[in-house]
Amino acid sequence: MKRGKVTIDRERCKGCYLCVRSCPFKVLEADTVMAPSGVYPSVFAHPEKCTACTSCYQMCPDAAITVFELEEGEQ
Repeated sequence: MKRGKVTIDRERCKGCYLCVRSCPFKVLEADTVMAPSGVYPSVFAHPEKCTACTSCYQMCPDAAITVFELEEGEQ
């Protein structure tokens, strides 16, 4: 099975959580730490579940998400 890694730009994320709702594997969630902009951005909370499907990337209106497909054994 493919594995992935998601990075979220905390400065660009406005906390709309469209990515959280679009993820079929519940990989993302709201952060508990506020960003400098005053919002709680999304965070890559469950890396073990990520398949690099890019649903979160496609849904993000602010281009704050990057998805990487990991090689076997890479974290």
